[in-house]
Amino acid sequence: MCLSIMYPNTLKVTTRYAFKASLPIMSGFLFLGMAYGMYMHSLGFDWWYPTVMAILIFAGSVEFIVAGMLVMAFNPSSVFLLVLMISARQIFYGISMLDKFKEITGFKRWYLISAMTDESFAINYTADMTGVDKAWFMVLVTLFLHIYWVAGAGLGAIAGAVLPFDLKGAEFAMTALFLVIFVEQYKRENTHECSWLGIGMTVLALMIFGKTHFLIPAMLGILGYLTIRRQALSDKLTQKGANT
Repeated sequence: MCLSIMYPNTLKVTTRYAFKASLPIMSGFLFLGMAYGMYMHSLGFDWWYPTVMAILIFAGSVEFIVAGMLVMAFNPSSVFLLVLMISARQIFYGISMLDKFKEITGFKRWYLISAMTDESFAINYTADMTGVDKAWFMVLVTLFLHIYWVAGAGLGAIAGAVLPFDLKGAEFAMTALFLVIFVEQYKRENTHECSWLGIGMTVLALMIFGKTHFLIPAMLGILGYLTIRRQALSDKLTQKGANT
């Protein structure tokens, strides 16, 4: 029996809460989605190309790169390796979400896995889901973000055919949103070890590997440290929770 029949009030509250949680990302997705749609138009594609690509790919940086490759000589192996390198960070997001996904079954699990983005991970991993259906909350957050991106891409492609825009600096919108998410999470943490770990490991990897190749080494370093310190961090959180 579906949730809407069993718990209509819970579904309504969950939908409202998921929509509210997704709102900070909406402006960034619509803005960048429109930039992507305009970029596709500038390459000579009709409006429905970026719209369909946004539905099927749903990975902003990948879509920008694939758009450029569509007007180059066809080289599927290069596309595969490039997309794999860019999206490899999703492996670490997936590992972090194993506990949250293990009790979710059916289409909800497959949609959450296939449509996970940096932003949906940030919301679904950190949100307080007390009083709502956790599975549907995560699905609806992901769905709302998906809709924002598809709508932005379609609108951008249409607007690009009519109005010229200067899109310089548009990519900073999502960086600003992630800074806000980080600050909010930092304020809620009982211990800041993980936050400082992320900053320190990223800076170290950036210094060693450079801005082009630092992301995967930083993720591996964070994963290794957390694996070693998992029990100690768990004990520290349990102790702090007992003292509050």
